[in-house]
Amino acid sequence: MKQIKWIFVVYAILAAASIMGIGIAIAEKSIIGALGCIMAVILIMGMGFKTKRKMRENGEL
Repeated sequence: MKQIKWIFVVYAILAAASIMGIGIAIAEKSIIGALGCIMAVILIMGMGFKTKRKMRENGEL
């Protein structure tokens, strides 16, 4: 049975929240909010992929 990697669950929830934030910022007509959320999605996704690569290299996945 596979173990849940909780760090990836956290990254997924944060990325989903940031994507929702983009929609909310657009609805509120906030360009700064939308840009901030887009940057957050890029940062969170990048951290997730970096963590996955590091775990693969260490044989943890």
